[in-house]
Amino acid sequence: MTSLPLHADAVRIEPENVPAHVAIIMDGNRRWARAHGLPAVEGHRRGIIALRKITRVASDIGIKILTVYGFSTENWRRDASEISFLFDLCVFFARTEVHELNRNNVRVNVIGAWAELPPSSRDALAALQERTKNNTGLLLNLAVNYSSRAELVRAVRLLAGDIVQGRLAPEAIDDATISRALYTAQMPDPDLLIRPGGEHRLSNFMLYQAAYTELVMTDVFWPDFSPDEFTGAIVEFQKRNRRFGGT
Repeated sequence: MTSLPLHADAVRIEPENVPAHVAIIMDGNRRWARAHGLPAVEGHRRGIIALRKITRVASDIGIKILTVYGFSTENWRRDASEISFLFDLCVFFARTEVHELNRNNVRVNVIGAWAELPPSSRDALAALQERTKNNTGLLLNLAVNYSSRAELVRAVRLLAGDIVQGRLAPEAIDDATISRALYTAQMPDPDLLIRPGGEHRLSNFMLYQAAYTELVMTDVFWPDFSPDEFTGAIVEFQKRNRRFGGT
């Protein structure tokens, strides 16, 4: 694989040090819309365009897993019309992006309590996973109706059920056991978490998995988060000295 030049400073990505798993909190759609005098729904629509571009560049530079925070359990508190549009957008994304995803050999996996979505959204996401299941390139995790705390509660209940059924001894529970009970079972933890939008918090996203994840925060709103911004975050990651709690 050839290294990719960055538009901003001509720094090149080191192909041998590309993060295997990148997570993104896609933040700032509504604020982007307000800044441009547009309705919130237009910010979400532009956010889908940004996701398409970032998925393509992530695949091109050799990232194995891209996990994006699309709809949190807290988002249910928003205006009903905005939530309805988000669900419609979910269906639109699932139906219109499948050809692009297949062309780029991207496999889609949905994590979170997405079975609780309205039937049209749930069915569209199920179909998207089915239609991309044979792809062998980038794994795109869509975190939909996701809450990290709810994920941990779910994991505890699964492990408690195994204990009750005699399949697991309490003293046998370790980090690997818990990891296998999460939505991200069998996946490596994120190496890098990017948050556009100017906020500096995890917002209930991958709290357990992000214990030693490198964080890159930027003021750029998600609809304006370009491939250059993304590759810049990768270069920043490659400058870090990851010690995983060591000295």
